[in-house]
Amino acid sequence: MKPVVLQAENITKQFPGVVALKDVSFDLRAAEIHGLCGENGAGKSTLIKLISGIYPYGSYEGDFFVHGQLAKFRSLAAAQRAGIAVIYQELALVNDMTVGENIFLGSEPRTPQGLIDWHKVYHEARVLLQKFNVEIDPSEPVAKLGMGQKQLIEIVKALSKNSNMLVLDEPTAALGEHEVLTLLDILRDLRNRGIASIYVSHKLDELFAVCDRITVLRDGGSVAAFNTEQATKAQIIKYMVGRELGELFPRRRSKPGAAALEVEGLSVTDGDFGQRVLTDISFSLHVGEVMGIGGLMGAGRTELLMHLFGAWGTRLSGSVRLNGRELRAQKPEEIIRRGMVLVSEDRRRYGLILDKTVGFNLSLSSLAKLTKNRLIDEGLEFQKNNHFFQSLRVKAPTLEAPVAKLSGGTQQKVVLGKALMTEPLVIFLDEPTRGIDVGAKLEIYEIVNQLTDAGKAVLLVSSELPELIGMSDRILVLHEGRIAGEFDRDEATQEILLAAAMGQAHVMLT
Repeated sequence: MKPVVLQAENITKQFPGVVALKDVSFDLRAAEIHGLCGENGAGKSTLIKLISGIYPYGSYEGDFFVHGQLAKFRSLAAAQRAGIAVIYQELALVNDMTVGENIFLGSEPRTPQGLIDWHKVYHEARVLLQKFNVEIDPSEPVAKLGMGQKQLIEIVKALSKNSNMLVLDEPTAALGEHEVLTLLDILRDLRNRGIASIYVSHKLDELFAVCDRITVLRDGGSVAAFNTEQATKAQIIKYMVGRELGELFPRRRSKPGAAALEVEGLSVTDGDFGQRVLTDISFSLHVGEVMGIGGLMGAGRTELLMHLFGAWGTRLSGSVRLNGRELRAQKPEEIIRRGMVLVSEDRRRYGLILDKTVGFNLSLSSLAKLTKNRLIDEGLEFQKNNHFFQSLRVKAPTLEAPVAKLSGGTQQKVVLGKALMTEPLVIFLDEPTRGIDVGAKLEIYEIVNQLTDAGKAVLLVSSELPELIGMSDRILVLHEGRIAGEFDRDEATQEILLAAAMGQAHVMLT
């Protein structure tokens, strides 16, 4: 058996009025990948902050041991000196700097005169990148890299400090399918090099693909631990949510009606540099239907939704019809008034005002309907807010609860409620389950079913192929801004969709 490099014993962490962790125990062994999963609010983030020294020794009960020695981390630096590096979901790179500058930021090699040795910075950065098989020029500005490449730079940066333990917090939340596969391959390679990793994720497919063991947290406690090869997804889900879940994707068969949205020959540039991003896009979305939009990062999925919503791009050609009528509007407020609404992929940046309450956020897009004589009708606002608060089962104490304090899944329900309060015919959902746990995902899926049952039309963008197949009636795949294929739910497989996303649909379909 491999030696234990990190051990947590009976860890308890309390905040005023809340027990975030209670008697959590687990261990990480040398050269293994240990998965850590649980619903939002289960305690994963708190545990990571304890391991990394953000919450210092003395602020919690229980003990951590590193290589058998009691660890008393009082800062991030102390944890780093012990060989622990944490890579957070929100990457800590400086876009205006180069790859090499980012790798050595704060620990730049110096000349005898005390100046930064730029030759050494780029030479050593190149050596590190080659060591971990990352084919990126160290002089490249980080701003020009994709999310997957940025994630790799974060890993190389962590390993440059001679870390032998990596903690990865939802590392694939912003990655496309192809980039996820690349990241998992790199983690396997690091395992072969003797580096141990804690892999925090909601995505069970990834946990089973790369982890040696999986520990499940629920309500602040460690409730189960498995050798991955002896576990099943059903077991993991049962322990995560405390109940059996019969079906991960409960999409009900729909009976599509008339066309709600028709797009024909749509070509769009980015509006800043005149670069064409979407070319000759044509499709129709019907009442009662979920149409999935797939493709790799950069294929134009989000840009398509943002343009149809009037928030991005310059139209070169093409037409858009909503409910049979030409839609010429190019501003979101007019689009919303006509009956279309967008739920953005970045809820914290574009979907919510975090320092405001649940009620404030819910009614934000519907104020015109709640205003009389230029004053908000507070009684009507409360009535509408409370309706969606109750019907969506928002897990918050009251409408006055600050949105920033809610879990990711609950925040997503608030964003959905804000969109639905506009009474739309067509709803654009861009990565609606990104960063939320399996229980919250199921609730979002049921909301989607309720929308189509009520005669709404849903355009769903997702990077998770099982979700795309499980929740769509039809799937449109984009490749480099063009339609690479359209598939009915019954004929779609992950292999066919991925091949189409890579521009190789004919290979899979012949």
